[in-house]
Amino acid sequence: MATNTTTVDQERLAAAEPGQLAVTWRRFRKHKLAMIGLGILTLLAVLCIFAPFIAPYDPDKIDLPSKFAPSSWQHLAGADDFGRDMLSRLLYAGQISMFIGVICTVIVMTVGSIVGALAGYFGGWVDTVLMRIVDLLLAVPFFPLLLVISQMLNQVGLPTVVVIVIVLTIFGWTGVSRLVRGQILSLRGLDFVEATRALGASHSRIIFRHMMPNSLAPIIVNATLSVGGFIIAESALSFLGYGVRAPTATWGNMLSDVSNYFLEQPMLAFYPGMAILLTVVSINFMGDALRDALDPRLKM
Repeated sequence: MATNTTTVDQERLAAAEPGQLAVTWRRFRKHKLAMIGLGILTLLAVLCIFAPFIAPYDPDKIDLPSKFAPSSWQHLAGADDFGRDMLSRLLYAGQISMFIGVICTVIVMTVGSIVGALAGYFGGWVDTVLMRIVDLLLAVPFFPLLLVISQMLNQVGLPTVVVIVIVLTIFGWTGVSRLVRGQILSLRGLDFVEATRALGASHSRIIFRHMMPNSLAPIIVNATLSVGGFIIAESALSFLGYGVRAPTATWGNMLSDVSNYFLEQPMLAFYPGMAILLTVVSINFMGDALRDALDPRLKM
């Protein structure tokens, strides 16, 4: 009877304990800046996603009589040197900039996680070959080479968005692979891995079913921070004229467009610059909060 009572009590305690997701969310909510960032990022994402229904004008519509029109009820954020509505262009540009940030992060995390997991799990010559490739890519000057590759791909005739995604993902996975390799190395000798191997599980099952889920916390944090990093990188390339080109609007090439008359019309640079700042800072706050929420060693 005592054993049955103890079992029932244990089951009740287990049922009463919140799941990992609930614990993570409770810890995340205690980070006030992260909650503010989540609200700002959600608002920006909703506005950009529903830009076709919210934007008052066609973002590429030229209206020369409205050239450099100030903020008014007709143009809430003013108009640029071609009379195009800045608010409409901001919303549509956000679609491209955020899409590039997210899709680059997904590709980089996938490739980097696979390479790092293989290197950490198998070790030996596999680890040596893969990590020397990573070292070689890390030793290459990053930004100048991106400019060269971007110019070469643009001459091939690929869509500019595809070009920028390829350029940003060529070298972006190297840091992730090192991170995942370290996590897999720390898990490789643990008992649950040895037990799974003794039961006859395949290498792919051990890696992706048992080891990778235990490495998700740092990967998720790195992914959130990478989105902001790719948005900044795209903005920098577009500002220099090597990224997404007109007529497709991004926050980066909007800054490039106003560079010639920045002193006369500073507000035209303020709006895309503030959009980049709010997006990246919000993502960074969320990344810091996720790091704390997913770290079992921290008591919040």
